[in-house]
Amino acid sequence: MPFAIVRQDITKMKVDAVVNAANTALQMGGGVCGAIFQAAGAERLQAACDRLAPIQTGGAVITPGFQLPAKYVIHAAGPVYSQWDQKRSGALLRSAYIESLRLAEENGCESIAFPLISSGIYGYPKDEALEVARRSIGEFLRDHDMDVYLAVFDKSSFLIGKALLGRVESYIGQHYVDARLTGRRWLLRAEKEAMEETRANIPPAPSMPAPMAARAPAQGLDDLVKNLDEPFSAALLKLIDQKGRTDVEVYKRANIDRKLFSKIRTGKGYTPKKPTILALAVALELTLDETGGLLERAGYALSHASKFDVIVEYFIVSGRYDIFEINEVLFAYDQPLLGR
Repeated sequence: MPFAIVRQDITKMKVDAVVNAANTALQMGGGVCGAIFQAAGAERLQAACDRLAPIQTGGAVITPGFQLPAKYVIHAAGPVYSQWDQKRSGALLRSAYIESLRLAEENGCESIAFPLISSGIYGYPKDEALEVARRSIGEFLRDHDMDVYLAVFDKSSFLIGKALLGRVESYIGQHYVDARLTGRRWLLRAEKEAMEETRANIPPAPSMPAPMAARAPAQGLDDLVKNLDEPFSAALLKLIDQKGRTDVEVYKRANIDRKLFSKIRTGKGYTPKKPTILALAVALELTLDETGGLLERAGYALSHASKFDVIVEYFIVSGRYDIFEINEVLFAYDQPLLGR
């Protein structure tokens, strides 16, 4: 998956590079910065940083990872948040992400892990910092191939917009909860009917098979094979053509890597998992009916008994097809992410 939010200790991640939310003097600090220095070997990492200091706000430099599982540490200097100049704060924070990704690419990195830069003592509101991170990383991945992780140590350091979360919560309440209540009402009705039959001493009628004359004629194996539904890969390729998309556009927007998309495209008996199919549906901006049809090709369906399904459904019926935004909400609800 090219971009994923993970609940993990960044100092223990086996990626090519981890990003340190650095100060411009590149001195060891607290929080994530201090944890990275300690895990890498503070003395050696500080010596490497001293040779590169100082850097500009919004800039980034690279050092070895020393004792970390990661080969490199990229030190990115995010801004101190200014509510009086939010535009400049956003531009500098975006620059910190883009410069880090550029350095990673220049040094042959295929994977990189970020903390949520500037969201600690620098005072950047967490929901706004997350928005800048998502958009900056998404912008870079449109033209580059790299696995990018946003490492969140706990829920308190991750916050999405309250307005969006409120709308999703309302939709879940109307659909996910109603689905369970509907099922309960059906059970109560069935129990009542069974009790009424018992009181009347009327045994329930057995389920009788259809008369032989009314049954469909038996089909041979050749007939069954001819009538099989169109395979998933063929249906996907048709949709890509109908929507006027290219393969690259689709797998980039679906947050899946090129190798997985190639495997799906060629078919050969491979059926992707449900989150991958839904990611493709989002990438193609399919309607709810079209999404249901695509899922059906692979033997899946959307269900109001699944919170994951209801959340994805909300974004589809709302016409919000930003897969990174969807994944933020799924992560907040402890659900699987869309993509690989």
